[in-house]
Amino acid sequence: MKRTLLTLALAAAPLLALAQPQSLRAEVNGMVCSFCAQGIEKRMKTLPATQAVWVDLKNKTVAVEMKPGQRIDEATFRHEMKEAGYDVVRVEQVALSAAQIRAQRP
Repeated sequence: MKRTLLTLALAAAPLLALAQPQSLRAEVNGMVCSFCAQGIEKRMKTLPATQAVWVDLKNKTVAVEMKPGQRIDEATFRHEMKEAGYDVVRVEQVALSAAQIRAQRP
């Protein structure tokens, strides 16, 4: 019985990982107005893997939530932000949705 439960748990682990939201959370310099935030949102939403985008001008934060099972790598994110005219200071991948990142803001 224990072996069956362990096998089921191991088989379900990849599915549970896919169920967790995945986002890139970045610190970005150069954002100063709502027009900047709108431009970033519009640009990041053109990426096929993007589900949601949130921009916090006050804390210089951009969060890009990915669609389940899809990924945006850091190099692509940095390239898109640089092309838009912004300087990415730091990027991290987190197991949170864009809404959860927004709720954590100070």
